Amino acid sequence: MGYEIDFLGVGEESKSGDAIALRFGNLHGSREEQTIVIIDGGFKCTGTALVNHIRSHYGTDVVDIVINTHPDQDHINGLETVMNELVVKELWIHKPWDHNQGLASKFKDGRMTDNSVSERLKQNLEKAWFLVKLAESKGIVIREPFTNLVDSTHSLKVLGPSVEYYESLVPDFDGMPKRVSAVDSLEIFFEKASSAIKHFFATWGDDQIGDEGVTSARNNSSVITQLVIDGRRLLFTGDAGIDGLSLAADQVECCSSGAELRFIQIPHHGSKRNIGKSVLNRLVGEPVDKGISRGITAIASTAKAGEPKHPRKAVMNAFTHRGVNAIATRGGNICHHHDAPVRDGWNSLNPEPYHYEYDEAV
Repeated sequence: MGYEIDFLGVGEESKSGDAIALRFGNLHGSREEQTIVIIDGGFKCTGTALVNHIRSHYGTDVVDIVINTHPDQDHINGLETVMNELVVKELWIHKPWDHNQGLASKFKDGRMTDNSVSERLKQNLEKAWFLVKLAESKGIVIREPFTNLVDSTHSLKVLGPSVEYYESLVPDFDGMPKRVSAVDSLEIFFEKASSAIKHFFATWGDDQIGDEGVTSARNNSSVITQLVIDGRRLLFTGDAGIDGLSLAADQVECCSSGAELRFIQIPHHGSKRNIGKSVLNRLVGEPVDKGISRGITAIASTAKAGEPKHPRKAVMNAFTHRGVNAIATRGGNICHHHDAPVRDGWNSLNPEPYHYEYDEAV
């Protein structure tokens, strides 16, 4: 039993995104012995690359599951092409407009009703609404990916978000009216953000990330999935932030399968506000002495031109401190695999060099 995880290059210039194709099962056998999954589709132009990749490397037009982690353009826009050009059996996607019960009372605008909240969500998340309608027109099975959803093989499992946590986030999605509460996650996020550049000197084992990072509600609604295959555990995190990742860590700790972590997607393209020391310790482990490897690969999907925030060197160092081989795509294609056929032209990649000195926005 093996797997191939392919991060396709997204972002020719400075806009990072996610487009992940993976298959698992007996990769030396027939298509019927394998499960093929797409997690996010990058930008619109990325969809064609995903279709070509599935056909050329997996030798099929059939995808078992397409997962949209959350409705940001750099994750969802390419999926329309995938849905139209490949045969998709299941679409795992959230439908926030169906989670509108009692939401009207949470907004300052007294004219809002639960139905108008639902319509506002459909308008703001037009691409997600369109994908759901497209899937319905094609007879594709639609599932909302909440905690404990599993695929037919029981190898792929959703760790988060839970329904309750997701519904707590929906009122703070971009474009929604002002909340009755004075707390606005986006306002906090932008208040913390700054364009100031600071020079850092790094010492091995000294994490320069904190536990106070805040991301948007929509990012924290990202689907977090776990694949367990052949005693190996692989985690896909989308753009989840510290809160979402902490809840997923609860699931890992209380429902451990005994499988050892071998792969983790670095959340939100390596953003400094999405990962903290405490949750990283829970997911990966405590820092180790220099030169010790845990045999874990971590990949950040980042743009070719090197967007200033993606990946943050402090984040890459923090993974390295924990004996993890941290890699950034930087607009290229990367394959992480186990017990898979050899591919011509695909070579092993070296981990990110350790950054002892760097300049970054704070």
